[in-house]
Amino acid sequence: MTLRIGVIGTGAIGQEHIARLNGKLAGSSVTAVNDINPESAEAVAERLCPGAKVHATGQGLIDDPQVDAVVVTSWGPSHEEFVLASIAAGKPVFCEKPLATTAEACKRIVNAEMATGRHLVQVGFMRRYDAGYRLLKEVVTSGQIGEPLMLHCAHRNPTVPAHYVGEMGITDTFIHEIDVLRWLVDDDYVSAQVIQGKRTRHALNGLDDPYIVVLKTKTGIVIDTEIFVNCQFGYDIQCQIVGEDGTANLPEPATVPLRKASVAGRPILMDWKLRFIDSYDVELQEWVHATVEGKVTGPTVWDGYFAAVTSDACVEAKRSGAIVSIDTGTKPDFYR
Repeated sequence: MTLRIGVIGTGAIGQEHIARLNGKLAGSSVTAVNDINPESAEAVAERLCPGAKVHATGQGLIDDPQVDAVVVTSWGPSHEEFVLASIAAGKPVFCEKPLATTAEACKRIVNAEMATGRHLVQVGFMRRYDAGYRLLKEVVTSGQIGEPLMLHCAHRNPTVPAHYVGEMGITDTFIHEIDVLRWLVDDDYVSAQVIQGKRTRHALNGLDDPYIVVLKTKTGIVIDTEIFVNCQFGYDIQCQIVGEDGTANLPEPATVPLRKASVAGRPILMDWKLRFIDSYDVELQEWVHATVEGKVTGPTVWDGYFAAVTSDACVEAKRSGAIVSIDTGTKPDFYR
């Protein structure tokens, strides 16, 4: 069976997903597209999925009988509308993060999905599909290093654009760690604290950079993550798990060791797309296979909601300097 997919949002990530789903991955084809900019949608369809219908509205795409499942890659504030509409239509939907721009909106999606009695929504937290993180997860679940006690992590970007301001270090950058670290240790967070570092001279527009986010889990695991988005030297993602019987580190991306000009070392990637490009392929291929089988095997609506609540707590902790509690309420049996 070929899964017929409609894509809402034909910007950069939308175009990348269309190219994957319509030519690179098995078992899928893009049969419809929509974008707030009709000319963009027309051009993208002609270039990447000839023959796909260009819909004037997202709702029209969702209602299209030639669309079996929906991929939402439009701008964040529109996600809630399109995910809820897909649920109402009974169609599986893959939504790029964020699931919605507020925790309250995410909770509305949780309630809507539960009301159908079916799992329909997957959220695009792609780090769970990275080969390195999956190897690290295997070490944890196998018990090779005993129970995790602490995690030391870092999320470093060489630079960020001028429009990267305010709390985007948490809402756009640390949001990836919020999901993948919870998945790694299979434990929910209960509190957040943010410790400001000495501000780098490379930070623009008064951006706070760098700082450390400290999360604590229900079982007492302490997780510290350095957020440094103007580090200059490269795109550098680190994660070390300290266990009762040993430690485990996230593998470095495969690069060629060099000896040159009196230096022995390895190149550091400068672009996040180069670091995680393969994980998008794995993520969407697994989503296609699971959707055909009527399942959701990836990050759920509850995961999207939990990430939003945690993000809000981190923002509050950063602004207040206090340790802030994280409370999502009891996880519904539907998502256990």
